[in-house]
Amino acid sequence: MKHGYDNGRLNLPFVGICTFGKYPYVEDWDTIDADVAVMGAPFDGGTQWRTGARMGPRAIREASTLFSFGHAGAYDHEDDITYLEPHRVSIVDIGDADIVHTDTAQSHRNIEYGVRKMLAAGALPVVIGGDHSVNIPCINAFDGEEPFHLVQIDAHLDFVDERHGVRNGHGNAMRRAAEKPWVSGLTQIGIRNVSSTAKDGYDAARGMGSDIISVRQARKMGGEALIARIPEGERYYLSIDIDAFDPSIAPGTGTPSHGGFLYYEVLELIDALSQRGEIVGLDLVEVSPDHDPAGVTSILAAQLLMNVLGRVLHHRDG
Repeated sequence: MKHGYDNGRLNLPFVGICTFGKYPYVEDWDTIDADVAVMGAPFDGGTQWRTGARMGPRAIREASTLFSFGHAGAYDHEDDITYLEPHRVSIVDIGDADIVHTDTAQSHRNIEYGVRKMLAAGALPVVIGGDHSVNIPCINAFDGEEPFHLVQIDAHLDFVDERHGVRNGHGNAMRRAAEKPWVSGLTQIGIRNVSSTAKDGYDAARGMGSDIISVRQARKMGGEALIARIPEGERYYLSIDIDAFDPSIAPGTGTPSHGGFLYYEVLELIDALSQRGEIVGLDLVEVSPDHDPAGVTSILAAQLLMNVLGRVLHHRDG
């Protein structure tokens, strides 16, 4: 098999412009033509503790160049599958939604606009945050789409209704999602320890159809039982907060919480989810490179996204 290494540019990870995975950049959002479109949402005005997630999209893009397989796709010897083969899948980077400093409403509208453009083009929308409040405009953009089940992988429930008039911060995202008629239910996985959501928020989440599972509960029941808790054969929107991972491997986040997942636990869960139904949207949030001195959190986020996209596209085609 010829991979193209013998002609043209070698194009090593540290060479060139840092689009996500070194995939083509599409500036005109009316010309998106791809299986997957990636957009940055560099907004962190919804944070309650450490800021810095606004730089997450840029750091994850840079880290993703390490996994820019390009020529031949990504062969996994355990699965005996080559994922992300260029002749089989197409991925583009459409840049960032415009962020207006101090203006949450306009910034969110701009993110929503980008997701709507990706959906209109028939591309799987992948949004890189930013804080978890960027999930709110992502979910808003699906108002004309068929219903879906929301799967959240996170340390925190993010189910606060309102505090001091704040309804669209990073602690409100799942509450806003649960209110939408096109969100058929929620499975919230990884929720643990001291949370920013009080007991009444947990009661409200369960009352609005949420299944809440901690890391310890997930490990005790095992992977097959965990995936069986998620309704089968549905459309899924997947929201990944990097603080779902243990801070020993993901220190670069605004609100780290010990006792989190390891890499393969999350990848295997998402792999199983992509075989259980159709993943129709995805966001990954809360990477804060200023708190990530060795860059390992950005690399984790990029590696996870590349491997998740490979599996989602493979199972969709298969």
